[in-house]
Amino acid sequence: MESFSESYKAAGVDITAGYKAVQLMKKHVARTNTPGVVSGIGGFGGLFKPDFAGMEEPILISGTDGVGTKIKLAFLLDKHNTIGIDSVAMCVNDVICCGAKPLFFLDYIAIGKNIPEKVASIVEGIAEGCVQSECALVGGETAEHPGLMPVDEYDVAGFCVGIADKPKMIDGSKLKEGDVLIGLRSSGVHSNGFSLVRKIFDINEETIHNTYPELDKPLGETLLTPTKIYVKPILALMKEVEVKAVSHITGGGFYENIPRMLKEGMTAKIHKDAIPVLPIFKLMQRVGGISEHDMFNTFNMGVGMITAVAKEDAEKALEVLAANGEDAVVLGEIVEGSEGVVFA
Repeated sequence: MESFSESYKAAGVDITAGYKAVQLMKKHVARTNTPGVVSGIGGFGGLFKPDFAGMEEPILISGTDGVGTKIKLAFLLDKHNTIGIDSVAMCVNDVICCGAKPLFFLDYIAIGKNIPEKVASIVEGIAEGCVQSECALVGGETAEHPGLMPVDEYDVAGFCVGIADKPKMIDGSKLKEGDVLIGLRSSGVHSNGFSLVRKIFDINEETIHNTYPELDKPLGETLLTPTKIYVKPILALMKEVEVKAVSHITGGGFYENIPRMLKEGMTAKIHKDAIPVLPIFKLMQRVGGISEHDMFNTFNMGVGMITAVAKEDAEKALEVLAANGEDAVVLGEIVEGSEGVVFA
């Protein structure tokens, strides 16, 4: 007998819509399959067989995150196939800071009303993020929550597991004075600070379509640009040079995130004029009257990830990153001190 509940549907939950959503998303999930995937979606757990070959001491590293209030822009634009990229990016960009290669990812979608085509569109973005990071989407959950959230809204969270060989992990312990800081450019605001972004522009159904001379696309499209995924370039860099430390520039901007990659007694000296500040950040500072300190304490300012290498490896690092599609820049250097971050 086919599974169906008239009573549950009357309460606001259509389980048949859930089944249809799973069928629609299967083609997207299939794109993410890697050699470690043991079973397809639909079971009670996602199965993955890791390959420990060549590793002295395998360490599993996990990360979880959501996309914050950026998701409200997806509602306003009725565009749902990119927000999943952000969900993946916020997780895999964290685990890569340890030098861990992402293995698999799971998503959780809570939605007011399960519209199968919308759910499949969200998963399309999640699958794209997994493809970009060579990470398998092994499972997930879609929960219909009538009464808890409006029927046209949803939230997305993700969880990933990566693997690293302990002797090769990146932990900042080898940092020394004179090491060079290299910045990898961001694609935009990424997925942090959107409560402030929405306040600055008074985001609503009308203002989201505003245009500005500084931007080459309408405001909403610019802000919804997916978070950049840095997995492939960082893994490629690790094969060529010794990467001493990595920081994912997320919420808290430069002031909060850079100190997380430093060992005690080390300070990051950033040359402000070397930062490739994107037009959207200059626009936000102007329109919102935001102080420079608050901008650097909230946003990535055009730099989504920072890595530290020895001075003699800096040129090689830039070449490797360029070969992997990254127009990276030298941002500064490591100096002695306890300030965390200083600007020159």
